[in-house]
Amino acid sequence: MRRDARFGSPLVLVMSAVGLLSFLYPFFLPVLAGAQSRPQRSGIETPLLFTALGGLCLLVIVLELQGSTGRIDHGASKMVALLGVLVAVDATLRLIPTLLGASPIFFLIILAGFSFGANFGFLMGALTLLVSALITGGLGPWLPYQMLGAGWIGMTAGWLPHSESPGSRRELATLAVFGGAWGLLYGAILNLSEWPFAAPGLRESVGLYWVAGMSLSETISTYARFYLATSLVYDSFRAVANIVLVLALARPVLRLFERYRTRFTWEPWRPYEDNPVNVGTRAPDTV
Repeated sequence: MRRDARFGSPLVLVMSAVGLLSFLYPFFLPVLAGAQSRPQRSGIETPLLFTALGGLCLLVIVLELQGSTGRIDHGASKMVALLGVLVAVDATLRLIPTLLGASPIFFLIILAGFSFGANFGFLMGALTLLVSALITGGLGPWLPYQMLGAGWIGMTAGWLPHSESPGSRRELATLAVFGGAWGLLYGAILNLSEWPFAAPGLRESVGLYWVAGMSLSETISTYARFYLATSLVYDSFRAVANIVLVLALARPVLRLFERYRTRFTWEPWRPYEDNPVNVGTRAPDTV
C-alpha cells in the first residue's frame, strides 16, 4: 500500500462517493417519486452495498499486489500480510467489554491509516468491522454502513500531515483531536442510515424525525436535535476513549509502524549510468 497516493486510489474515492450517496439517497426519494410520503427501504440496498464494498477491498488488494508493472510486488505483498495481521488483532479487540460507545478498535484504524496511507486505512477500517462482525455475530443490515464509516476514519487519517519524528507531541495532539472528532462523527454518520426510516407513517414533524418536504435547514436542525437527544452521550464515550488511547499508546505504536513501513516500501533500483551524478564512479561492492 503506497503512501504516495495521499487521498486514496480512484477506486477507493469512487467507492466513498457511492457510499456517501447510500447515506443520502433516502432524502431525495420523495422528490424523485413526486410524493410527500416517507421513503421505504426496498431491501436491495444493503446487499448491493455490501457486495460493492467486499469487491472493492479485494480489487484494491489485488492491484496493490501486482504493482505498476503487472508483476508481484514483494513489498506490497508484505504490506498485505501486515494488513491481515492488524485486522485480525483489531477485530479481536472488539471482544473486550467496553462502556457505551467506547471501543479500542478505532485506535489501530487511525494509526494504521496515518502511518501507511489512505488506501491502507480504508481497507483496515472496512475489513476490521467485517471480521469483527463475523466473530461477534454482529451481521446485519447495519454492517455495510459500519464498514464505510470505519473505512473513512482510516482513509482520512492518511490525509493528516506528518512530522519528521514519528510520535512527536504535534502528531499526538493532531491524532487525539482527530480521534475525538471521529468518535462523534462516526455515530452521527451511521445514524443517517436509519434516521429517515425511523418513524414510518409520520407525516408531520414531531421535533426529532425527518418528514418528506422538509427544507435543508429544517432537516439539519431536526437531525441535530435527534442526535443530541439520542446519541451524543453514547458517542462521547467513544470520543474520549479514542483520545485517551492515542495520548497513552500512540507514540510506541507509531514508531513501530514506521519501522515496518520503511522496511516494506522501496523504490525501484536505478543503474548507475542512469544517474549523471554517479557516472565514472565505482559501484559499491555487494555481497
